[in-house]
Amino acid sequence: MSALQSMIEAAWDNRSLLQEATTTNAIREVIRLLDEGALRVAEPTNDGNWQVNEWVKKAVVMYFPIQQMKVIEMGIFEFHDKMELKRNYAQLGVRVVPHAIARYGAFLAKGVIMMPSYVNIGAYVDSNTMVDTWATVGSCAQIGRDVHLSGGVGIGGVLEPLQAAPVIIEDGAFIGSRCIVVEGVRVGAQAVLGANVVLTGSTKIIDVTGSEPKTITGHVPPRSVVIPGSYTKEFPAGAYQVPCALIIGQRKESTDLKTSLNNALREFNVAV
Repeated sequence: MSALQSMIEAAWDNRSLLQEATTTNAIREVIRLLDEGALRVAEPTNDGNWQVNEWVKKAVVMYFPIQQMKVIEMGIFEFHDKMELKRNYAQLGVRVVPHAIARYGAFLAKGVIMMPSYVNIGAYVDSNTMVDTWATVGSCAQIGRDVHLSGGVGIGGVLEPLQAAPVIIEDGAFIGSRCIVVEGVRVGAQAVLGANVVLTGSTKIIDVTGSEPKTITGHVPPRSVVIPGSYTKEFPAGAYQVPCALIIGQRKESTDLKTSLNNALREFNVAV
């Protein structure tokens, strides 16, 4: 890995190296390892945090210019792109419903279910996660085990525009319909986002469960139940309502995990 990293870092600083076979082979090796789940753009650490492997993300970015456009035919369907599509789903133990698409270089663990949806290159989707209808998992996003990405969810990528950290959805989280999570936001384990929650890197996430509000950005704490909200902000033209997210409670540990997602939402009258 250290040799691969050195070649990727050198090519990132000197793009003329993309003309050399040793460099392109190194980039393709990184993508192969990503596709197999042997390498990740970000990975959990022993202290509960995450380490972003910047060099791996750089390899994903540089994979695009070394690929050539070509026609890809699959039965009656035709595509025209630089990227291969992921294959061998039966061997991987992944259920893929037409018209779900995953790009080569994305990892799907055993037990993943893809309804008609999209998973981009560099993403990591762990076991028994549901990517529901028209949900999208952006480039290099990290999705944990037993996660449910509901219909129309948008998980942002890091490539367009290039951003520092991928979106991270930790184990057991439930992301409600039409939620948007972008700009490196981290959703903690077993958190529940109600329908239409929008989280960007600067979105205020306000805990309103206590006597005084507590505001954070960029991170939803584990087991939080979150709904859309708004707060008043002063502008030169007047006071207007600005979107935010409200933490209104906690998922209860005593509730069976298989039903606690829906129960948590029903308890707080949150739409799914």
